Amino acid sequence: MLTNFKYKIIAFTILIVAFSSCKSVGTSGKTAKGVVLQKENFKHYVDYFNHMEDENLKFAIPNDSAWTWMEKNIPLFECPQQNFEEIYYFRWWTARKHIKNTPQGYAITEFLVDRSYADKYNMIACALGHHINEFRWVHDPKYIEQDIHLWYRGNEGKPMNKLYKFSSWTASALYNRYLVNKDEKFLLDMMPDMVTDYAVWEKDRQRKDGLFWQHDVKDGMEESLSGGRRVQNARPTINSYMYGNAIAIAKMAAMKGDKALEEKFEAKAGYLQELIETKLWNPKSDFFETFTEKDTLAQVREAIGFIPWYFNLPQKDKGFEKAWEQIKDEKGFSAPFGLTTAERRSPRFRSHGTGTCEWDGAIWPFATSQTLTAMANLLNDYEQKVVDANDYFKQMNLYVESQYYRGRPYIGEYLDETTGYWLMGDRERSRYYNHSTFNDLMITGLVGLRPRADDKIEVNPLIPQEKWDWFCLDNVLYHGNIITILWDKTGEKYGKGKGFRIFKNGKEIAVSEKLERLVAE
Repeated sequence: MLTNFKYKIIAFTILIVAFSSCKSVGTSGKTAKGVVLQKENFKHYVDYFNHMEDENLKFAIPNDSAWTWMEKNIPLFECPQQNFEEIYYFRWWTARKHIKNTPQGYAITEFLVDRSYADKYNMIACALGHHINEFRWVHDPKYIEQDIHLWYRGNEGKPMNKLYKFSSWTASALYNRYLVNKDEKFLLDMMPDMVTDYAVWEKDRQRKDGLFWQHDVKDGMEESLSGGRRVQNARPTINSYMYGNAIAIAKMAAMKGDKALEEKFEAKAGYLQELIETKLWNPKSDFFETFTEKDTLAQVREAIGFIPWYFNLPQKDKGFEKAWEQIKDEKGFSAPFGLTTAERRSPRFRSHGTGTCEWDGAIWPFATSQTLTAMANLLNDYEQKVVDANDYFKQMNLYVESQYYRGRPYIGEYLDETTGYWLMGDRERSRYYNHSTFNDLMITGLVGLRPRADDKIEVNPLIPQEKWDWFCLDNVLYHGNIITILWDKTGEKYGKGKGFRIFKNGKEIAVSEKLERLVAE
């Protein structure tokens, strides 16, 4: 009888284990670690992308390895609006194409085809800040870290020859990356490079009044309405970048305990902020404008006037937020296929022809991603009533819709604002152009995971309450933990109950009945 009782105990234990195992997987696809989404449910996107092209160029991770790389490295996303979901996976699939093996480690390219003006390994520095912000969400850090080391130490320990061909917000982007992975060692190892970087720009591009000047083309923005390829204007771009870089270096110095360096760069940032607010702000147009080499404002609104908010530069409660009215104005920047690079009311709008990389009004994803990053900062960090989550979602929706060409997912250089036609879409150089962010906007803007230096997890979705009944962002590597963010209006989609929830390593840490800002300890 004792033996029979022993066997009953064993059998009962097995049943409990089996039941627990079944419960941990569940109908929602939850694994033992609490991940809600199953990776294999999204493989069909990659299968489709692989078959819709000829793959005439192959680099470190070819198409037949794309899914293997993606399932190991990317956050997963699911929502009821299929085009958002498709373009999310498409942009990871295209970003992977630009990872290139070199004798000195991985590089990340801008064009897949070789460009005559590129540096070694076909590298171009123009979108380096975008690359860092996008790749900070990739689980394996070696791709972006080796790319950064190449840029700053790949020329016999010195910077690449063409690093300074384009304006840069690298220091700011590196600090933003630290806010995601908390890798203090890598960040502080790069700090001396960033200090040197700042000094180079001060030597080469700083005016006597303290503002920085740049040619349009070396901002990556040829043929603008406010200047030209050889004009030395003080533009909102480079001046905002240098402010953001100074703030980032000051924070790095504080982390290292270098008080003198911290105060030095805080002073640089403060002085530059004052110059931008006084010299680049046009009170007649309520907009940040280019200050020309003749020391006059350009008298035209361009999308670069939103860039100060990319770095939270404008002081609050000073009226600068009024500039964002132009986002909703069809005579301003609002067009059928997204945000134009110059105001549509200007008599010079789209006046420079087509085919020479014009920034006179056509839509550039480079600028769209900058403006939407800035807009998310505005909605998160400023008290204002000019724009709201509905305006942000509208522009994200247009950004998604614009990323199609001939009925298939596509990302290129620039497009017509009224037809959505990609202006150099049939040129090989334009295909898969790695010159903007999208998934960073999905994570930090739309879903609203706001990276922070402390141990709190802050999520503020910019998805209007009535838009989607459910969505989930999963497998996000943040501060060394796996974060899951989901919204389930009825509780039936994911089986976790009704409402908005945040999970850390499978454990629920915050919940709300509605879509709203959540901050979890």
